Amino acid sequence: MRVVNVELGARSYPIHIGAGILADPEILLSHIRGTQVALVTNEKVGPLYADRVIGLLGKHRVTRIELPDGEQFKDLETVRIIFDRLLQDGHSRTTTLIALGGGVVGDMTGFAAACYMRGVSFVQVPTTLLAQVDSSVGGKTGVNHPLGKNMIGAFHQPACVIADMDTLQTLPDRELSAGLAEVIKYGLIRDLEFFEWLESHVEGLVGRDPELLAEAVQRSCENKAAVVAADEREAGERALLNLGHTFGHAIETALHYEGWFHGEAVAAGMVMAADLSARMGWLEDADVDRITRILERARLPVEPPPGIGADRFRTLMARDKKAVDGALRLVLLRDIGQGVISDTFSEEQLMATLGQYA
Repeated sequence: MRVVNVELGARSYPIHIGAGILADPEILLSHIRGTQVALVTNEKVGPLYADRVIGLLGKHRVTRIELPDGEQFKDLETVRIIFDRLLQDGHSRTTTLIALGGGVVGDMTGFAAACYMRGVSFVQVPTTLLAQVDSSVGGKTGVNHPLGKNMIGAFHQPACVIADMDTLQTLPDRELSAGLAEVIKYGLIRDLEFFEWLESHVEGLVGRDPELLAEAVQRSCENKAAVVAADEREAGERALLNLGHTFGHAIETALHYEGWFHGEAVAAGMVMAADLSARMGWLEDADVDRITRILERARLPVEPPPGIGADRFRTLMARDKKAVDGALRLVLLRDIGQGVISDTFSEEQLMATLGQYA
């Protein structure tokens, strides 16, 4: 088992990474505070793993909450299902919530934990690659709104993260590739050596080699843990983790959170960010091609779905959380391995990128 620590003082916590670690009850039980537990999962993951996790909890009183599956259900109405069950079953301030599933389950469970009785403990048990390398780490929780993605939420760190590599073997191919988009992101924004490693091993990752996947998850979590430790609440450096996300969130919002996975939208968004970076003179065309190629090899889309239109795309991007006083800020690339938060691009350069892709 590999362990990566997120260093946040009193809120520090471990990320456990390995194959078969959900079979060890001590890892989970050491992070359960009281006698009550609420296991939150969805209708796809629950039948696969819920009984296994509940079996680790021994004499704890467990409420099993199964949510509908899909990004389109990541909203306040669905989170209310969690609150209703917690109240109906009399959960107290010492309860622990367990998020068993992908990023949608993790975000909603974390948000519910942040709000219930003004904050209770929760544990992340991510079962998708995207959740293991990104959404389960760092304490960002929240839900979507019809006018924008992740616009309602809170920072609330988990007690621990348990990333069992075995859960990736039941992951559909598209969802595995969607997770690789976030893995590749870390190489692009701050870790050239990791990006080059990914170029050499991307086919093995797509083929689900367990050692390669564990290495990719560990190195991704190390990168994210370092950024989160330096900037927990995204006052500066942490915004670099959003490479491709402003473009990607616009895609998701335009599609009403249906049809594309988050990682697929981010992949297309990273190509658009690379294109804009090249228009600013920071990347060479060969760099954009290199980025495009590795995403294609990971079986990811490299341009948005047709029909959004440049003007509509630009309107959706304006709602991004990184905008300050109405000025749009984007994560761009000065070089592969060197991300930067910038508002120095011109409107003409941005619209040229949107015109090419949207």
